[in-house]
Amino acid sequence: MQPELQHDAVVHGEYYAAVDLGSNSFHMVVVHVVNGSVQIIGKVKQKVRLAAGLNDDMELDEVSMERGWQCLQTFAERLQDIPRSNVKVVATATLRLAVNAADFIHKAESILGHKLEVISGEEEARQIYLGVAYTSANQGNSLVIDIGGASTEIIIGNDMHPIHLVSLDMGCVTFIERHFPKGQITRANFDKAQQKANALLDSVADTFLCFDWHNCLGASGTPQAITEILVAQGISDAIRLDYLYKLRDECIACGHIDNLNIKGLEESRKPIFPSGLAILITLFERLKIRDMNISGGALREGLIYGMLDNLQENDRRSQTLNHTMKRYHIDRHHAESVRGLALRLCHQLCAQTSLCHLDTEAVLGAAATLHEIGLHVEFKKHHEHGAYLLTYIDLPGYTKLQRVAIRDLVKCHRLAIKSDTFTHYHEEVRPMLEGLLRVLRIAVVLCLRRQNKHIPEVELKVDGDDWTLILPQGWLAAHPLINAELANETWLQHRAGWKLHCL
Repeated sequence: MQPELQHDAVVHGEYYAAVDLGSNSFHMVVVHVVNGSVQIIGKVKQKVRLAAGLNDDMELDEVSMERGWQCLQTFAERLQDIPRSNVKVVATATLRLAVNAADFIHKAESILGHKLEVISGEEEARQIYLGVAYTSANQGNSLVIDIGGASTEIIIGNDMHPIHLVSLDMGCVTFIERHFPKGQITRANFDKAQQKANALLDSVADTFLCFDWHNCLGASGTPQAITEILVAQGISDAIRLDYLYKLRDECIACGHIDNLNIKGLEESRKPIFPSGLAILITLFERLKIRDMNISGGALREGLIYGMLDNLQENDRRSQTLNHTMKRYHIDRHHAESVRGLALRLCHQLCAQTSLCHLDTEAVLGAAATLHEIGLHVEFKKHHEHGAYLLTYIDLPGYTKLQRVAIRDLVKCHRLAIKSDTFTHYHEEVRPMLEGLLRVLRIAVVLCLRRQNKHIPEVELKVDGDDWTLILPQGWLAAHPLINAELANETWLQHRAGWKLHCL
């Protein structure tokens, strides 16, 4: 007999949607909010290249407007299922500039059934910062950059609070039309694009250089494309100026947009990649950016979280880790024990070396908290299962590079240490991750009994790759199981080229 279906089940939580009519692409993101957890359940992106329809008199042509209206037809159906008060629709630079923007807006609002707000450059920058801050939490001041189709936003902020922001009339769509005519990619065209970008930065660069910022985050667009290229080429690293110069040389060697053949560059990004790259190189040079990480969000996420005022003051990373532990049934007590011991050892490591960076504790703390996530699948290869899960699940509050590092630490926290574990990381990052891996593995072994009363006070002495663990007198003899596991770990670290002594 077939079970009777229940038709009156209650759907918990609320749905929200944000629509961003950008100068290059139109985006829609739909989220489901349940018990304080924000779950993305739908994303739609269409390349509209609205800015390409602007002529010298700042009029939008009919063809580009029609592309936009057709895209909005597809968005409209999905928005019908979401409460009107939970929908935000905004437009950015192109509709700020177009003298006939009202013609486009009138029909767009009719199609969507929602009010469309053309936001100022400053408001766009503020919303971008909120989206970046929520999805990529960092300590200290952050420099955030978003290169759009017709404008570039630059923001300095701390936590959820933007401090100084600007919006400049330079974007990858408008620059490709003006400085790379007929798709020709030459050094002269790159130089012209960079000269124009430099001129636009002249009035604002010095102000940003006055701020003491600790990290730089790129929001989608060109930084996202470059990160995808690095990943495809087996490079786990932040974006650096030498990578950008190399990509510029590769673009020039291709000669024309139709011939762009760079491993990892998506087909849809090719038409505007050289212009976005020229702008990004100029920003790196003028603002003296050392490296840039890709953020987890941008304008759409800022709009969403702007509607969720009750979530904005929460610690994004703690919220993420708590949600993940609950979702994958991680033993919270044990996870916190391993995390606590790993961080105590990390403090000792950092005090004796110059290995540690700003996000050292954030990466180690997350890896220690989630090191048993793979037990949700099975025990034997739970470190590998954990790495697989961490490759694909979202971790709001952590940048892409941080998420990759967390994944690799979890993957290598037990059994044999592979010699090529961190070879795809930049030479400045690799020693830190090797140190964190050693710390995590030691903490996992010392917490083997899963009881806090069996976790010893331990002192770590560091002399290069030669480490010594000093435990309370008689402790090893009183804990023969852990003593044996430490002996095995000593051997595994020896095979990896590291020395570990346990006294």
